[in-house]
Amino acid sequence: MPNIVVLVKRVPDTNARIVINGDRVDLSAVKWVISPYDEFAIETALQHKESAGGTVTALTLGPSDSDKILKDAKAIGVDDIVRVWDDSWGELDSNAIQSALANAISELGAEVVYCGKTAADTGAGSTGPGVAERLGWASVSNIIDAEFSGGITVHAPTDKGTEVISVSGNAVISCDKGSVKVRKPNVKGIMMAKKAQVNLMSVSAPASTIQVVSQSSPPAKPEGKMFNGGSSAEEVAKLLRDEANVI
Repeated sequence: MPNIVVLVKRVPDTNARIVINGDRVDLSAVKWVISPYDEFAIETALQHKESAGGTVTALTLGPSDSDKILKDAKAIGVDDIVRVWDDSWGELDSNAIQSALANAISELGAEVVYCGKTAADTGAGSTGPGVAERLGWASVSNIIDAEFSGGITVHAPTDKGTEVISVSGNAVISCDKGSVKVRKPNVKGIMMAKKAQVNLMSVSAPASTIQVVSQSSPPAKPEGKMFNGGSSAEEVAKLLRDEANVI
């Protein structure tokens, strides 16, 4: 029976209004949630368990504020919840984060890892492949469906259609929306999650080599232009070609 780990991340709600205070994003008033694509990873991991047995552990990296999303994952149905952190770390770059997660996955004895295809806050999409690289495992990205009869078979979109991929051995699999319908927690799950114990894990991580110097809002979009009548067609075509670069 497989030992399954699913990576989850605490991110600002995608509907939150982002405010810049000085040279940093001010997140003090935003609501925090599980990164949306991670919900598809949780669902896929639970379906794997229901088909093949085993256990599902939700793993996150972050300070104690991240406990809530782990308990949200527990309410959905994962078996164990683990948080990786060391107060001496400060801000970590992608290399440090992926290395720490890979070390934690190794200590947990995982056989397969699921994660979201990208995080809602950074949009980098590097965690799954980066963790796989550090573990020396196979990496399968952006799956939209999975089957677990006699192993793991996943579907991933390509430029020419959909690939059907048979996964053998250890792998990190990142999940897109696809046909997966995410289950919602029931009252029993929510009550159990409130009492659940978050297991804190300490692992090593390399020093970060990248530092965020400042953050700023993107430039404001220019006001739209309005044209009336057929006599404006030539000017509109010129603007679409020279300014908008769409023709």
